[in-house]
Amino acid sequence: MIYKFKNHIPVIHESSFVHPQAAVTGNVIIGKDCYIGPGAAIRGDWGEIILEDGVNVQENCTVHMFPGKSIVLKTGAHVGHGAIIHGANLGENCLIGMNSVIMDDAEIGDECIVGAMTFVKAETKIPRRSLVIGNPAKIIKEVSDEMIAWKTAGTRLYQQLPADCHDSLEAVEPLRERPEHRPEQEDFYKTLNEFKHGNE
Repeated sequence: MIYKFKNHIPVIHESSFVHPQAAVTGNVIIGKDCYIGPGAAIRGDWGEIILEDGVNVQENCTVHMFPGKSIVLKTGAHVGHGAIIHGANLGENCLIGMNSVIMDDAEIGDECIVGAMTFVKAETKIPRRSLVIGNPAKIIKEVSDEMIAWKTAGTRLYQQLPADCHDSLEAVEPLRERPEHRPEQEDFYKTLNEFKHGNE
């Protein structure tokens, strides 16, 4: 659902896909090839939210802020299932792990990886290429070229997903029995270990 709020109508590039069960409200600008999953809430009621090109905000994520703030999720930012971005800015090509919470005025640098269920306190500044985990968040090491290449490959799938959804997503009635010739699922992604060994 796309909602006008106090004369602000969301701006969403036609190449992006917002699931019908997501809610995008008010002063929100979504660039090219972005994916917004079902259950996601992007609330630009109290400030501007900008998603640059190629950002994905997955299922059941929340993007919001305190009144008077504006935030940017920069190009290629990847927000995993159930994460909360509250008044924080995300750098280019970063990954926010599932069920993480990034609090107000935090700054996540370019190409950072934030592990699942990490809590980043308000006003925390995370330098570029940091691997961050824990509650409260701690930097444990630098993100390697190999790790960021794997992350980038995963995000590329989400950047293709809007076009796939526009082409093939359809509300249907379920089948009641498994068909004899059920289509094979495409295998197009490598785990980090497979990625590492395939690039040695």
